[in-house]
Amino acid sequence: MTLDYLIIGAGPAGLQLAALLQAEGRRDYLVLEGAERPGAFFARFPRHRQLISINKPRTGTDDPELNLRVDWNSLLSDDPELLFTRYTPRYFPQADDYLRYLADFAERLRLKVRYNTRVERIAFADGVFTVDGHTARRVVVATGVSRAYEPPIPGFELAEHYADMSVDPNDYLDQRVLVIGKGNSGFETADALMETTTVIHLAGPSSVHMAWRTHYVGHLRAVNNNFLDTYQLKSSNAVLDGQVRRIERDGDGFKVTFSFSRADEVEKELRYDRVLACTGFRFDASIFDDSARPELVIKDRFPAQTSAFESVNVPGLYFAGTITQPRDFKKSTNGFIHGFRYGVRALHRILESRHHDTPWPATPLKATPEAITDAIVARVNRTSGLWQQFGFLGDVVLPDGSYLEEVPVAYVSDGGLGELPLAFVVTLEYGPDHDKVDPFDITVSRIAQDTVGRAHDAAYLHPVVRVHRAGEVVAEHHLAENLENRWDRPDVHVRPLAEFVARQLDAR
Repeated sequence: MTLDYLIIGAGPAGLQLAALLQAEGRRDYLVLEGAERPGAFFARFPRHRQLISINKPRTGTDDPELNLRVDWNSLLSDDPELLFTRYTPRYFPQADDYLRYLADFAERLRLKVRYNTRVERIAFADGVFTVDGHTARRVVVATGVSRAYEPPIPGFELAEHYADMSVDPNDYLDQRVLVIGKGNSGFETADALMETTTVIHLAGPSSVHMAWRTHYVGHLRAVNNNFLDTYQLKSSNAVLDGQVRRIERDGDGFKVTFSFSRADEVEKELRYDRVLACTGFRFDASIFDDSARPELVIKDRFPAQTSAFESVNVPGLYFAGTITQPRDFKKSTNGFIHGFRYGVRALHRILESRHHDTPWPATPLKATPEAITDAIVARVNRTSGLWQQFGFLGDVVLPDGSYLEEVPVAYVSDGGLGELPLAFVVTLEYGPDHDKVDPFDITVSRIAQDTVGRAHDAAYLHPVVRVHRAGEVVAEHHLAENLENRWDRPDVHVRPLAEFVARQLDAR
């Protein structure tokens, strides 16, 4: 039997898509999972077991949509029991709690998952995929990034990778340790080893980017940055800016040649007892034969894909989860559960539209400036999808009286919804150059939240309404930012937006 959908991987993204297909009545699908349980990635990672995804059960509101703004782990379903906030009160939860949650999610919804079934080969011919004896019209790969990324450094194979290194601090007693990588895994590792090592150096060619400044949650999170204190307060540790040129054995340890970016020294040889590689992961494309092999991007770490999450060179091959992050690389949140759960829902709606003649869900409303304004204001004040997928997903308001939620903005621009003579696209976005502003520097002036005419210069998250005419953006309106994220003040938010909408409708 040829399936409609074969999903590879029972991690959060694969389970999310399966749940959405099943809720829609699509039973002609199957999830293949190589491990004996769902979410097997979390059985090993993060190595020190603390997640950096926010879990906040106490919010002061019973609005489930608002609550998802500070619940970064729950998958989307209609079952209130399937919220991760019911599993632990910890703000930064433990990975083992998430394993329990994913197992319950799959079991409670009776998702069609075949475990202990590792995919070895995916082929494509005559519009049909063959996957280890299974056939399907469409394949959705939701495997995450499962292979270690190895930068081209001579001798890199001598380093211990994050996936395999010991996490017992006593194994590093009185040792000099080099950690290659300036991301969260590198800092997480350094923080765990500070009490037992004599020296830790963290090295990498790029600058340390703080998530609280860039608003990209994959950058260094405050929960992992204790190591920076020990460096700047001269407590034996250091962050090295530059390139590791080569790694060589030196007796019982290692000699590492390092080229500094900012110091006067061109190169310097440094000795360590251990070298740890925290350089991240990449997509594993080895399961594809030549007939189905997707193009790769970003140093071959991810599959190239269209705005519909489809391979750019293999029709019918789709992607879900963290491997969709090339669509918003280091800008929004497709690389993380609290982002890609909405991306997967958008993918599901795209699949329904393309392959089952089911249009994007739409809410009817009157085609008047007042009705359109009220609908936009109501949505931006409680939406979690636009909040989490800032700048990537947008609500689309059509002047025929239709309100479509959470459409990928690029999908709209690419004509995914068809030719639109006029459409209002609503997003939540940070301001221009927001990552260049130190939010804690009180000497830097900030646009006041009541300053309507300067809202486009605001650095903080705020609603933006753009007008698309025949695929081109012809006008935009910014709602003034607000400390408590309420954009409903009559003279500050509502009236200026209504006037903007009226002008655009009149311009037709």
